[in-house]
Amino acid sequence: MLSLSAHKIYGPKGIGALFIKNRTNIDKIMHGGSQEKDKRAGTENVAGMVGFGKAIEVASKDMDKNNKAIKALRDRFVNLVSQKIPNVRINGHPTERLPGNANISFELVNAKNLLSFLDEREIYVSSSSACSCASLKPSHVLLAMNLSQKVTLSSLRFTFGDDNTEEDVDVAVDVLIQAVEQMRKNCRV
Repeated sequence: MLSLSAHKIYGPKGIGALFIKNRTNIDKIMHGGSQEKDKRAGTENVAGMVGFGKAIEVASKDMDKNNKAIKALRDRFVNLVSQKIPNVRINGHPTERLPGNANISFELVNAKNLLSFLDEREIYVSSSSACSCASLKPSHVLLAMNLSQKVTLSSLRFTFGDDNTEEDVDVAVDVLIQAVEQMRKNCRV
């Protein structure tokens, strides 16, 4: 099976798609109607489906060019952070990753505190997936990569997209430098 969410490609929120391989049986979780080939009941979100289709159409145009631009922003960010902030770890494969994704651990820094600091300055990042953001547990993905709990609790995920610029990257790095220095200084006291 494969699940897709429209909002991940700038489509409408609340709509997605589920690909189910032939002869894969799943149970209904909603009973009462036979929509979605008898997989669920309820009114189909036709407007959302059309919006999702349009988002796919738009995302498909110049996809390679757009991915290159986003990857360049991510690489600029990762390189600047690595150069300007000591004791950081880039989590995951250095090149085999999504173009707009960077997960970084900051030694001696609590990710939740760093997240709040950045949020106050309108730099929005994540310390976990959206579906587990209320959890104080370390990321199961980072743990599966054999990272220690200490490393996972000092990790943030930065994502870049079509609306980001080099100036955004530079501002984010400058604020990040300030935050990490301040938190590490307070940690030593």
